[in-house]
Amino acid sequence: MIRFSLLVLIYTFAISSSSQTVQVRDTHTHQPLELVNIFSQSEQINTITNMKGQSDLQSFVNINDITFRLIGYETVTYSYNDLKNKGFKVLMEQIELSLDEVVVSATKWKQGRRETPAKISVLKPKEVNFLNPQTAADFIEMTGDVYIQKSQMGGGSPMIRGFATNRVLIAVDGVRMNNAIFRSGNIQNIISLDPFATNRAEVIFGPSSVIYGSDAIGGVMGFYSFDPIVSHEDKSILKANALTRYSSANNEKTGHFDFNLGFNKLASFTSISYSDYGDLKMGKNGPDEYLRPQYVERINNEDLIVNNNEPILQVPSAYNQLNLMQKFKYIPNEKWKFNYGFHYSSSSNIPRYDRLIMTDDDGKLLYGDWYYGPQQWLMNNINIKHSASNNFFDHLQIIAAHQYFEESRHNRKIHKENIKRRTEKVNAFSTNIDFEKQWKDGDKFFYGLEFIGNKVGSQGIEENLINNDTNPAASRYPDGSTWLSAAVYTSYLKHVNTKTNLQAGLRYNFVYLNADFDNSFYDFDFKDITINTGALTGSLGIIHTPSENWQLSSSLSTGFRAPNIDDVGKVFDSEPGAVVVPNPNLKPEYAINAEIGAAVVVVKKWKIDFAAYYTHLTNAMVRRDYQLNDHDSIMYDEEFSRVQAIQNAAKAFVYGIQAGIEYKWKSGLSASSRFNYQKGEEELDDGSFAPLRHAAPWFGTTHLSYEKNKVRVDLNAQYNGEVAYKNMPDSEIGKAYLYAKDANGNPYSPGWTTINFKAQYAFSQSTIVTAGVDNITDERYKTYSSGIAAPGRNYIVSLKLSL
Repeated sequence: MIRFSLLVLIYTFAISSSSQTVQVRDTHTHQPLELVNIFSQSEQINTITNMKGQSDLQSFVNINDITFRLIGYETVTYSYNDLKNKGFKVLMEQIELSLDEVVVSATKWKQGRRETPAKISVLKPKEVNFLNPQTAADFIEMTGDVYIQKSQMGGGSPMIRGFATNRVLIAVDGVRMNNAIFRSGNIQNIISLDPFATNRAEVIFGPSSVIYGSDAIGGVMGFYSFDPIVSHEDKSILKANALTRYSSANNEKTGHFDFNLGFNKLASFTSISYSDYGDLKMGKNGPDEYLRPQYVERINNEDLIVNNNEPILQVPSAYNQLNLMQKFKYIPNEKWKFNYGFHYSSSSNIPRYDRLIMTDDDGKLLYGDWYYGPQQWLMNNINIKHSASNNFFDHLQIIAAHQYFEESRHNRKIHKENIKRRTEKVNAFSTNIDFEKQWKDGDKFFYGLEFIGNKVGSQGIEENLINNDTNPAASRYPDGSTWLSAAVYTSYLKHVNTKTNLQAGLRYNFVYLNADFDNSFYDFDFKDITINTGALTGSLGIIHTPSENWQLSSSLSTGFRAPNIDDVGKVFDSEPGAVVVPNPNLKPEYAINAEIGAAVVVVKKWKIDFAAYYTHLTNAMVRRDYQLNDHDSIMYDEEFSRVQAIQNAAKAFVYGIQAGIEYKWKSGLSASSRFNYQKGEEELDDGSFAPLRHAAPWFGTTHLSYEKNKVRVDLNAQYNGEVAYKNMPDSEIGKAYLYAKDANGNPYSPGWTTINFKAQYAFSQSTIVTAGVDNITDERYKTYSSGIAAPGRNYIVSLKLSL
């Protein structure tokens, strides 16, 4: 009897003890929330949640004011009895209008907005589900602060503060996607990412080389894919989503499926997406120069020029794409967390539309074929996090990754039998080791190491389409080239007082490049190029919070871009009649940026933010006329072309403003608007200045929305300023076929406005229908520097089912 009573007592005590462990999760994602501050002002006690979102409340028994606070979430207060009635489970809601949002990209560790001077835009899953972007390029455009250029439908080249391509950086789950052949011309690697697998995206504006190294001059786009959800309980978790979508402008048919299986310490997340896009229709109202009156079709081994019965149909532009993602998470205890991620993306052939519409002086089409072969991207990465307070760090993170890239170019002049095929493959390896140390006064010290290695394979062949005979042809890059980078970096956050934070950072980066040239096709006066170079970058910023609703910031930051294989070693036709050749004498380009910003929230209804910046670029790597063996022109692909090369021949500057305003009514109505203006110029050989190629015209977006219960609707306008002929860069004037003509017959980029409408209805928690109409007025327009016209009136409908 005594033994039985003792067992009952032990069992009762165990139940009582377990009931005092609180579990805190996000209301929508149900992910555990770490570092939630739990405190009682009346009793002057506090604790925080661990990585499982759990904390022991034994010292809070019978207390009536237990407050839960986490940056970016609504603060909530309960009594101990309230928590007991809830089963010690707390759900926290993210704040809609706040200056306390959590960001990760600035230091690779979670921080509050009040701890970083950088301007950062954040996109969350809720916006992806509602706005339904077709590609990751369309997704990042939804920030309202990033401009997207498209040479073909299967593309999307982000422009940030006057910089683009290899002067902006893409990171996926903390791994840099930029590789040794990222070029200065428009790139479309961003479309390899799957919006349906993306949990959130952050855009850091301005130089961020202290944390991210080479290429982070204009900004950094950080994409974070969904993490597997661990149950942290005895029962397992099974969640699944299926989505299908149709868009009329390009006859899009998309299907997506994902599911999460979570156990106490182990979880898995699987995502599969497939999209098939037909030829894209442009709008009916706009410049006739954008129409597609004819196209080339190859029939019985002959190129025939076909009259287009529907000139608004951009033939050919169709392609398809498959995206796969598999992630595993393992949490053996509170100190260790292991994540493994596998990403794979592959497209079909993608027609290079901007080249296929090129004509000769007589107005006849130039190319019979010009397309990119399947764009493939594969990444394996492992992320290890360790929490252990000691003299050196509180948190440690190791990210090791391997990426494989494959792309190819296939082009043939009309009525020619031979097609040039050039294929590039890159194996990229990277390791980042990051540490975070926090002191009792709140100061934080971040430091880390980075190692990157790229190996480039490049082949060229010429194939006869009649008999399929092949012969070697010049490759785009030196085959077997290597690009290596090693860096050490640090950042310190100082809490000067309760209202002022100071952040400073420093990085030293070493870069090594080697390329061996095959002179079988070109008579270079060198056999190899070796570059050993380094760069020291820094940042200094101050964040002042006069009150809870105000934030002021200012910063100085530097960035650099080291020469890569594309800069040093490529041979390609940059434009009709011009060929770019290698230059062994390149050095890094260097940027310095000054910025001020302000943000305010008024009575929890209004939020206004503003940033002004100036960026100065020195040793700018630009394309200029050049000589090869004392010749200013050579034969390239059967055309006599003037010789050019990438050179440190210029300096450039960009200045501008970014501003936004949001308003929310209690009724569920909300309104927001974003506006961007930038002006950029680069120095020419004669010392004069000309417009910078990637400085976009002013652009913006305005939304009027309503959301209540099961309904959400949004009416928005997207708008874009004109680039007059006098403000066009010379490189764009040379591509007049892409542009409309002004009253004098000169190329220019017209301004435009589109009106768009989206609506969403949740029949239940598991069934959501979204529908909308983009470009309601059926405008015919192109975003600046684009080769393909944007979609005309576009009807979109999607159905999402959840389990």
